[in-house]
Amino acid sequence: MLLIEIPVALLLGLTLVIRGWGRADEQTGTPTMDWVPILWLGGFTLGVLVIAVVFLYSAHPFAGAVQLLITAIALIFTLAAWHEQYDRAHPSPLPTCPTRAGTPCASSNLVTDR
Repeated sequence: MLLIEIPVALLLGLTLVIRGWGRADEQTGTPTMDWVPILWLGGFTLGVLVIAVVFLYSAHPFAGAVQLLITAIALIFTLAAWHEQYDRAHPSPLPTCPTRAGTPCASSNLVTDR
């Protein structure tokens, strides 16, 4: 099973990396949360968990324990992807400017300052 899971995990990681390459230039406002990496990683985690339960049920405790360890690692990656997407979609507010009372500080833009 590990010989099947390793290439699937590598392919999943490669597709998620390639998917996010062209996005830095097209950001215009606050981005929405991208659920695709979370769902892909969550599906992989759930699949590995099902395999672990099958191994444990069929009296293969060592193989089931290895699968549970892989499930825990995949769950950590899934939670990290969720946290990254949440932080990207919900940025912290800008601090208030001391020169302009109550308005957030922003980088000076020559087009809008005229």
